[in-house]
Amino acid sequence: MAEPLLMQVIKPGVQSSVQDLGRTGWRHLGIGSAGAMDPVSLQLANALLRQDLTLPALEVSGGPVELRFERDAVFALAGADYEGMLDAQPCPIGWPQPARAGQTLRLQGPRAGRFAYLALPGGIVAPSRMGSFSTDLAGGFGGPQGRALRVGDVLQAAGRAALPAGRRRGLAAFTAPATLALRVLPGPEAALFHPEAMADFWQAGWRLGARSNRMGSQLDGPALRRPDRPDQLAELPSHAVLPGVVQVPPDGQPIVLMADAQATGGYPRLAVLIEADLPRLAQCTPGQRLRFLPVDEAQARAARRQARDALHCQCQALQEG
Repeated sequence: MAEPLLMQVIKPGVQSSVQDLGRTGWRHLGIGSAGAMDPVSLQLANALLRQDLTLPALEVSGGPVELRFERDAVFALAGADYEGMLDAQPCPIGWPQPARAGQTLRLQGPRAGRFAYLALPGGIVAPSRMGSFSTDLAGGFGGPQGRALRVGDVLQAAGRAALPAGRRRGLAAFTAPATLALRVLPGPEAALFHPEAMADFWQAGWRLGARSNRMGSQLDGPALRRPDRPDQLAELPSHAVLPGVVQVPPDGQPIVLMADAQATGGYPRLAVLIEADLPRLAQCTPGQRLRFLPVDEAQARAARRQARDALHCQCQALQEG
């Protein structure tokens, strides 16, 4: 039986790490979910190889990335629009690709979006921790050695697969809107904010801040005013938080918690970004214009169903097409 694929890391890029759909059920012990920032794109990358959608893949969050194939292989990329080259040949995002031993995959960019996902046959080999292969960068566990990739690391695939035959479907290149509309539910402390702050939150032209990372997306815009009695928000006890929660620190600049969000926090929770829109925010680059739209719980649930149905249909088409 042929040996599993090995890839040598020549250039690791910006905080590239092995991720799957994350670990659930451990926040009560202070352990976050980690997982792909854009779980939709991770599943699409696996669908391109016609394999289990939940398998761990390599999350790339900024180039240049260089990976040398040590054995013949097949791989797929999905997500942000990186400029890919396999040796001297263009390697488009959104299609399964064959590679020969000795070839080097180079990713530059991204030109649009932020996170791309490299899927390998059978998923990337990593130790399972609490039901997930995802790298928890803050905790230092999961994934290969519990950290982002470094020069000299080796990635191993759990299986081998031939290039899917009869392939006729791929993915369109990622594009970003001029202004991204994001839907949110009211947060537990929303009523404590000054009415002017709420008006600013809905009406202001926000931009994604340069300090955004896997823990949180920082928003640049007007400082949201606290209530006339600041002590109402200044002495909040530590409370539960999760990805999607919009916190407002003392400087008034909101932060939307993302995949590596901590389990508890003390900042007031103004709003909660709905699950369906988290991957869309994850793919934003600094400077992206944002606006927020209020929805109720029924609308949030409907949006989740629609997003899941759309992903299911797209993955099914890729796996069968």
